[in-house]
Amino acid sequence: MEPLSSYFLLSLVLLAIGIYGLIAKRNAIRLLFAVEIIINSATINFVAFSRYLQEPVITGQTFSLFAIALAATEAAVGLAIIVQAFRLNKDIDVLELKRLKG
Repeated sequence: MEPLSSYFLLSLVLLAIGIYGLIAKRNAIRLLFAVEIIINSATINFVAFSRYLQEPVITGQTFSLFAIALAATEAAVGLAIIVQAFRLNKDIDVLELKRLKG
C-alpha cells in the first residue's frame, strides 16, 4: 500500500492549482474548472483517508460519490449561467459580468 503522504501531496498540489485558478483567472469557464479541481482534491483525500484507516464501511468512497454528483450539478448550472451571460454580453469575462447587477 502506498504511503498516505503521496496522496496528501497530490491533493495539496491540486488544491494549490485550483486556488491559483480561482485567484488569477478572469474567464468564467476557467473558474469552473478551478472549482472542479478543488473538488477533486477533496475526493482524493476522502478516499485516501478511508483506505488508510481501513474502516469496515466505505465512508470516504460514499462521500466522494456525493462530491462527484454535486460537482456535476455545479458544472451544469454554472455552464447554463455562462451560456446565458454570453448570449447577453458576447463575453464571459468575470469582471465584465459584475456590471450586470440590478
